[in-house]
Amino acid sequence: MIRRMFVVLGCLMAFGAGGAVAADKKTAAEKPNTLTKAEKKAGWKLLFDGKSTKGWVGYKSPAIPESWKVIKGVLTLDGKGGDIMTEAEYQDFELVLDWKIAPGGNSGLIYRVAQTDEAPYMSGPEYQLLDDAKHPDATAGIDGNHRAGSLYDVYSPTKSVAKPAGEWNRTRLVVNGNHVEHWLNGEKVVEAEFGSADWTARVAASKWKKAEKYGKMSKGHIDLQDHGDKIELRSIKILELKAAN
Repeated sequence: MIRRMFVVLGCLMAFGAGGAVAADKKTAAEKPNTLTKAEKKAGWKLLFDGKSTKGWVGYKSPAIPESWKVIKGVLTLDGKGGDIMTEAEYQDFELVLDWKIAPGGNSGLIYRVAQTDEAPYMSGPEYQLLDDAKHPDATAGIDGNHRAGSLYDVYSPTKSVAKPAGEWNRTRLVVNGNHVEHWLNGEKVVEAEFGSADWTARVAASKWKKAEKYGKMSKGHIDLQDHGDKIELRSIKILELKAAN
């Protein structure tokens, strides 16, 4: 009888320990600015460590504008000082980040950016980060291609899935060869092919019709836009991909 009690007690202790371990793993997986074991194994890398702006510089400047700060594990733009971008250049990649914008706010994630123009958006396409509920670009009904998740001024999102200002959104960006996908909160909202007839026609009808390098760079920096509005970002991570055939 005593032996049986010890066996039962041992099983209960083992089950409890296993449950605690599982809970710890789940908590670790959801912790901002970290990589899971699976992500590390797959080759994902953090672009923001939650503590510093290491790996980032200003656009055409080695210094980070003072308006960009790390506050409680969040990369925060509060004030106006200019864009920041990755020191490294990236060609084909999958990028994930969380963001939340101030009421009426506007910002952008610009990719494959060259440092040859006056502004990053003259070479790099922009994934729009916006408060759809209150920003004039969205509320004025501008064909949708200025809304959150859009490929700014070129492709409208296929659906509106942005969360309200002050809530975290999850962006996923896939750039592989000439193929690009914009995902927002688990939904694919834009898909395009750089250089295609559709792309060329849309760019010709956009703000970028005279921008010679726009959407033509095979690699470049990843830029976070300062549009004068407060934005907060975290869990910025990247997986470099093999070049598309």
